[in-house]
Amino acid sequence: MTLHFPAADLGYIEARRASGDAAHRVITPEAFAAARAEISAWSGYAPTPLVSLATLAAEIGVGRLDYKDEGPRFGLGSFKALGGAYAAQRVLQQQISAQTGEAVSLESIRNGEHRDACAGITLVSATDGNHGRSLAWGCERFGAPCNIYIHAEVSEGRAEAMRRYGANVIRIDGDYDESVRLAKSEADANGWFVVSDTSWPGYSQPPLDVMSGYGVMTLEACEALAEPPTHVFLQGGVGGMAAGVAAALRQHYGDDSPRVVIVEPELAACLFESAKSGTATSVAIETETIMAGLSCGEPSPLAWEILAEEASDFMTIPDPTVAPTVRLLARPLEGDPALDAGESAVAGLAAVIAARQNDALSAQLGLDADARVLLFGSEGVTDPEIFEKIMAGSDAL
Repeated sequence: MTLHFPAADLGYIEARRASGDAAHRVITPEAFAAARAEISAWSGYAPTPLVSLATLAAEIGVGRLDYKDEGPRFGLGSFKALGGAYAAQRVLQQQISAQTGEAVSLESIRNGEHRDACAGITLVSATDGNHGRSLAWGCERFGAPCNIYIHAEVSEGRAEAMRRYGANVIRIDGDYDESVRLAKSEADANGWFVVSDTSWPGYSQPPLDVMSGYGVMTLEACEALAEPPTHVFLQGGVGGMAAGVAAALRQHYGDDSPRVVIVEPELAACLFESAKSGTATSVAIETETIMAGLSCGEPSPLAWEILAEEASDFMTIPDPTVAPTVRLLARPLEGDPALDAGESAVAGLAAVIAARQNDALSAQLGLDADARVLLFGSEGVTDPEIFEKIMAGSDAL
């Protein structure tokens, strides 16, 4: 084996799946279709690559490994480009429609017909980096100001990337969940509008729009595959990406939808704990994980509603598995293409490799020589300084 991850460091729980229709009810087919129609009309849109890692698949003993590389997405380096900017556009559409008393189209926002009105609508969010970059990029396109709240451990490189799109970046001393609370309270106090990828009681539409945007990459992957995958390993975080992908897969494949495995850092395993308890459960972040985009202690209730029905398994991985997986993609086995991936992008692949080194866990997951595994490489190199350290051999940043 090329990588050796200690099996004892993996967390695993088989889900007690609820029954229901959340995959069609929480995010409707119409919501996915509307998001795809609009996002595919944006300047610079192109489907991102679905890359076959055939040599690595043979090495670890699975039938296929297909990696959806979101690094090239709109030049922003992340799948988040599909969510934050689209949700921002929807908020602007709703607010300008309310101001004018007329139905304003997404196309008119996109084409700049309401830039003067957009300039008076401030959008805000908290971020670990990628969501905020998408929001800042969208606000620059549509002409709206934005304030982005980041926590103490977000790298300065990621903060500067948001500033380049005109965002006002506010750094706090606490963690991600505290930045979410501050963004919400300051928005309430100032008449601003939150564009978040996580939900809370009384706040659901922007997170739904974010997840609807994620359906774009999911359907691109489905259309590029010759047959349905048997498994999809999805990064956790607050659960928005995982829920959006799982719902889109269920709507596309129906009963042939793949087994959904959720993967989180062991240092930020709110979805894993939710699976254990059977309800959305928060955890305290005591140490920040190298997987900055997944350092979330509070699950999104909307996302959990879908994952409670769609996710079959939950895993946690230790931080030392991450850097070797990043290097493996950048310096691949012979015959596989080289891929530049960020720290959060490789969680699913690290989990697959680690699981295949544990016979009992492979059996529990149904991972064998016939397994066709779909992975979402959720980010490219969003912080070049961190990537350079990893490639130089550092496993802990």
